[in-house]
Parts: sequence; C-alpha cells; structure tokens
Amino acid sequence: MNEASEDLSPIPLSALQHWAYCPRQCALIHLEQAFDDNVHTLRGNAVHARTDQPVLEVTQGLRVERALPLWHDEVGLIGKSDVVEFDAKGMPYPVEYKHGSRNKAADIAACDELQLAAQALCLEFMTGHAVPEGALYYASSKRRRIVPITRALRAEVLATAQAVRAMLSSEAMPAPLQGEVAARHCKACSLRERCQPEVGAGLHWREALRRLFDPDAS
Repeated sequence: MNEASEDLSPIPLSALQHWAYCPRQCALIHLEQAFDDNVHTLRGNAVHARTDQPVLEVTQGLRVERALPLWHDEVGLIGKSDVVEFDAKGMPYPVEYKHGSRNKAADIAACDELQLAAQALCLEFMTGHAVPEGALYYASSKRRRIVPITRALRAEVLATAQAVRAMLSSEAMPAPLQGEVAARHCKACSLRERCQPEVGAGLHWREALRRLFDPDAS
C-alpha cells in the first residue's frame, strides 16, 4: 500500500467509525479524551460485554476468536475485533457486533461498514489471507448482514485514516454537523451536551480556551 511509513502512530480502529459518524465526535473522543454514556452507548456496552473478553472457541468446524488484537503497521491502525471466525484453512472472517436492528439509515450503516472493512484490512495484513467479506451482527434482530469488502470501501478506510491522523496532528476541532445529517446523528450522540452543535463556532480548542480566559478577546 502507498500509505506505508515507519513513522505512523497507530490510530484506534474505533476512531474511523467515530470520524465517519461525525468528525467532531471523533475529535472530542480521541483528541480531548472526552466521553459520556447515554442509553445508546450503554446498550452497545451490553452487546459487547461477551465479545470484549478474549475467548477461543471451536464450533461447527470454525475456530472463533473473541476480542482478537488487530493491527496494520503500514496504514497505522490498531484495535481489536468483536469476533473473528477462522475456517479449516485459516481464512479469517470478521464479525462486528452492533446494538439495534439492521434497519439503520444508510449513512449510519456506512459507518459500521467502514469499521468492519478496517478490521478486514488488519486481518489481511496479519494473516496474509484475503478477506473479501465480513458481517455486521445486530443484537435486536439477531441477524447478520453480509458486507463485501469492496475496493471503494478499502479506499475509504485509507482516506479516513489519513483524515483522522491529520486532525490529531493539527489538534483542530471540526465544525458540528449541519442539516439533516445532524438531525439524525446528533440525536443519538452521547456527547451532544459537550459538543453543543447549535453553537456551531467550530473554533480550534486552544483558541476557544484563550478566548474564554481573555477578557479582551472578541
């Protein structure tokens, strides 16, 4: 891949999903280390309670690993899987667990697909096996949705990793979402109170602090 560099600091896989959902949310979590729970995050925690514990199982001819550490040195990604299924030939198949049902808005579902694709790229790097698809498992419906790991999705993983790395390097706070996207995404976001999207200033956080404590700042 063209992204190879020995100097890349690893980005958490979760940051890619956060960026796709909302760049400002990603900055609050991964730049300012801020996080709050709401009913949606607590439901997500409950869904992941089992998969967050490292476990190796063998069932129906598959080796199933939960909470498997993942990394990709060339792209600079690090994290862990919910579930990876390995067949008899050692071919990996990632399964990402999500709360709720499969009937999500297309733009929100795309965030989950991006996270799954990033896991697939890590598994390819780690194992040397191609990962042409994975699955999203939705707890409410107890059903999987197959996700092909397409060329476009792979390119989106690389572009998102670059965007997140640039944001962390610049320490710039992205502006809040606007319009219909904001109406869907902000409603469920546990960081809404911290973010205050209605204000919409979008200031660099250091500049915002300077203005807060400088009585002469406009």
